[in-house]
Amino acid sequence: MKACALGFPTILLVAATSALAAEPVTPLVTDAPVVLELFTSEGCSSCPPADALLGRLAQRRDLLPLAFHIDYWDYLGWKDLFDSPLATERQYAYGKALDAMVYTPQMVVDGAREAVGSDEAAVALAIDAEKVRPKLKLAVTRDGAGLYSVALPAGEASAGPASVYVALFDHLHETPIGRGENSGRKLSEFNIVRQWRKIGTWAGEAAVFPLDLSASSEAFDACAILVQDGSNGRLRGATAFALRQPGG
Repeated sequence: MKACALGFPTILLVAATSALAAEPVTPLVTDAPVVLELFTSEGCSSCPPADALLGRLAQRRDLLPLAFHIDYWDYLGWKDLFDSPLATERQYAYGKALDAMVYTPQMVVDGAREAVGSDEAAVALAIDAEKVRPKLKLAVTRDGAGLYSVALPAGEASAGPASVYVALFDHLHETPIGRGENSGRKLSEFNIVRQWRKIGTWAGEAAVFPLDLSASSEAFDACAILVQDGSNGRLRGATAFALRQPGG
């Protein structure tokens, strides 16, 4: 019996395939985190207590807290360093979807409930109410070329397709405020969304989405992926992972 030897091209192909094989990425949160979206501003004197609460909640792995800095407080003399028109648009869309007032600080829990962002008891009640819902388990992988993808399982879809969003965020910034309602203070701000974009839709079938993160994405601390009914409906699933090590 003749031995079957691997030819040189075959060896190269096996090595290349092995090098590019996708490996699972360790998540920062549990499989079914409750998503908290805090709409806040550096120009709002009522917001620092809500920012502090978000920072405490960010220590829990069963939660995925994100801070969206709105821009409608800038007129008071201090332009929020992290503000975004997209954050303001998202908050107003929630106001319409939840038939709720738009204000700061406002916490939206799993896209389904809202509360004053500094009201720890009200936020806890909303979290407990959403924790019992089943969620999609999202799995992130990274291949040998450094490309990230997220896999969504098959599941029961809602009436319309769900949106798949990517958020790049920083864990902490300490910001001295020079003007406006918080003039003279140094604010601690947590899980600040720096980039936000939609990467696709999910209609119930198993699917894999490339995250298309550029090399510049590693300027931020972490990446979150959210699957949400419609564009501002109930959260169906979420995960997050680190883009760089602390102090990197």
